[in-house]
Amino acid sequence: MSKNWLLTRRGVLCLGLGTLASIGTLAKSKALNNPARDFTVVGEASLKERAAAKGLIYGAPAKYRTLSSDAEFAARFPQECAILAAENDLKWRNIRPSPKRFNFTKGDWMLEFARTHDLLFRGHTLVWYKALPKWFKEKVNSQNAERILVDHIDKVVGRYAGQIHSWHVVNEALHLRDGRSDGLRNSPWLDVLGPDYIELAFRAAREADPKSLLVYNENDLWFDGQLWSTTANGEAKRVAVLKLLERLKSRGTPIDVLGIQGHLRGTYMTHLNPKKLRAFLADVADLDLKIMVTELDVRDHKLPKDINVRDRLVATAYEDFLSVVLDEPAVMAVFTWGLSDRDTWLSRFSPRKDGLAVRPLPLDDQLNRKLAWNAMARAFDNAPMR
Repeated sequence: MSKNWLLTRRGVLCLGLGTLASIGTLAKSKALNNPARDFTVVGEASLKERAAAKGLIYGAPAKYRTLSSDAEFAARFPQECAILAAENDLKWRNIRPSPKRFNFTKGDWMLEFARTHDLLFRGHTLVWYKALPKWFKEKVNSQNAERILVDHIDKVVGRYAGQIHSWHVVNEALHLRDGRSDGLRNSPWLDVLGPDYIELAFRAAREADPKSLLVYNENDLWFDGQLWSTTANGEAKRVAVLKLLERLKSRGTPIDVLGIQGHLRGTYMTHLNPKKLRAFLADVADLDLKIMVTELDVRDHKLPKDINVRDRLVATAYEDFLSVVLDEPAVMAVFTWGLSDRDTWLSRFSPRKDGLAVRPLPLDDQLNRKLAWNAMARAFDNAPMR
């Protein structure tokens, strides 16, 4: 049989596209895997200490459910993190059970945890097309939407005014595949308020709390080319983000920070183009905006099952990405999307087909430091001073 059999049309038909995709994934993993790569770090300083030494902030989100019930995790969190982000407990569906009623119980508890452990606190998120309460669709329309949104921001942001480091004001407003000329996502907010809902939200947030940093947060900005079928070309997404930011700034919108989500994929790090990403970050900085990496993790559901190989590939992704991003002086903070593998969204969203636990974060499920932690530590150590 010819060695090139797998590449023939007949071979494609026999194997099926799924098998070929698996072969492609293995090939990418093999190309990225370097057993000789050194992830050695010097000293035992925590991630927050290493970040602070360069003028950076390191933190992660957590849930009320986890922090209030897992004493071991709750003790470990402030050892590594300088800022706590509310992962779910300040989203609409969790904080506003009805149009006239708010429930701040969990948000207040999270803020108190941050205070007790000398942590900064970040809010997530005021306006998103997801995580809306069941009543939203029936009760919100073009006649009352502005009042309801402004009232929500006034009460939520106002309650924590002067006590919160930053707010994700608007999250993931762009989706180029929806085909609009402005790149905006066809979302419930766009339907009832039109494109100006973004500016409205930022102005309301500034009015409610003049001191907190106001963040626009967006996904799929790190890669070059077409990464997977549900996303737009990475370069096109970056262009759309810059146009949105330029438009907001030209109108005097009180926006302080661009949040760049960092949901990396271990098998796709060949799509990281350092030159293009650096240029994009510089363009954002030229708009007089700060930058945060807001949701950093590495999806490993298609990486090899060998934990040593998998951990090395995940660590490679962390260090390669951060070594580019942290070169930009406007980058002020890095948040992994979770601290430990024991409580990662990827266990549910992208589980492994072989049944093995995913390992996308700096600490394992026993709260031990992994190679991913080393990679982040090295990136902070090597970053220029802010």
